[in-house]
Amino acid sequence: MEKKITKDTLIMEAVELNPNAPEILLGYGMHCLGCAIAHGETIAEAASVHGIDVNELLDALNK
Repeated sequence: MEKKITKDTLIMEAVELNPNAPEILLGYGMHCLGCAIAHGETIAEAASVHGIDVNELLDALNK
């Protein structure tokens, strides 16, 4: 069974699970990949900080 990216997935884990994650995150204006916090920040936390609908972001990351 393929592992899904969830609200609790760390940003860097999402990148490991989906090689397209950097492009998707950048498309949402999330430049988190260059930030040291990305290693310990979840998708939900980052989405909240950037004012992004977390469910929409998760849909994009899990396609």
